[in-house]
Amino acid sequence: MASPIEDTPRILFMGTPQFAVPSLLALADAGLTPVAVATAPDRKRGRGQKTSATAVKEAALGLGIDPILQPEDVKDPAFAEQVVTLRPDIIVVVAFRILPEAVFSAARLGTFNLHGSLLPAYRGAAPINRAIMAGDTQTGVTTFFLKQKVDTGNIIMKRSMPIGPDETAGEVHDRMMLLGADVVVETVQRILAGTAEAMAQDDSLASPAPKIFREDCRIDWTCSAADIHNLIRGVSPVPGAFTSYGDKQFKIYRSHVPPVEDLPGGQSPPGTILATDPELMIATGEGVIALDEVQVEGKKRVDARDFVNGHQPEEGEQLGGTMS
Repeated sequence: MASPIEDTPRILFMGTPQFAVPSLLALADAGLTPVAVATAPDRKRGRGQKTSATAVKEAALGLGIDPILQPEDVKDPAFAEQVVTLRPDIIVVVAFRILPEAVFSAARLGTFNLHGSLLPAYRGAAPINRAIMAGDTQTGVTTFFLKQKVDTGNIIMKRSMPIGPDETAGEVHDRMMLLGADVVVETVQRILAGTAEAMAQDDSLASPAPKIFREDCRIDWTCSAADIHNLIRGVSPVPGAFTSYGDKQFKIYRSHVPPVEDLPGGQSPPGTILATDPELMIATGEGVIALDEVQVEGKKRVDARDFVNGHQPEEGEQLGGTMS
């Protein structure tokens, strides 16, 4: 595409986790390698608390990008000064922090963000999780120009993707980051070509996607099997839906709702183990759910069959009691 600027565009890329890496690499593959990257500072991570770089920093180093900015506080005026000094034409934001206007207004042709939903649906920190928890069958990505109020800017591009009935948040995340990379490149190309036609969001159609907290992940067995299934896959693999087995925390990472013809007969209180063979089935407030992948506190994550073989749960036992 023809560009309204004569020389190579000056792109500043901002991102931190693995979700942002395909977008950075795709820009480089398209001949749009950023002149600089901003990411979170190196932190102590993992059990050994070894200091390590972010996924985006590792990718940027591999591409030979210099400088790499790592602000402790994006609101620090010194960070805005660094950004202005770079003279960016476009700032691309993928899974970074909320930026002050002094930073996002520094880009000559604008600053845009890649968001993991079809805006204005699911504005907020956890759009993938919240869409799955709600039982949605479709999601997507949106690019939009930043403005001060989070996730409300004018939309440049949208692209949709399906959510499978048993698909987890982790699986949707991994597909979405590849879809998002394509959209990021096309968005940059449209902006450079002067063909980006940004449309205002309809705030009346907006819905929230707040951050996931621990209590959001506790299973209420009085809910329906479908709702519990959506919760389980919506917070899998992290932070993970949980209940209790005996006095231990019991995480559930995968489940399914069995067909009616496979269900055991009779009525039981929600949370009751109804069957252990051939499937581990649990009564809910409405219907029955089968558990596929679980983890007892202090143990490894295993298939439900391995859990049954190792712990010998009995029909009639209850999940969801009080943990010590």
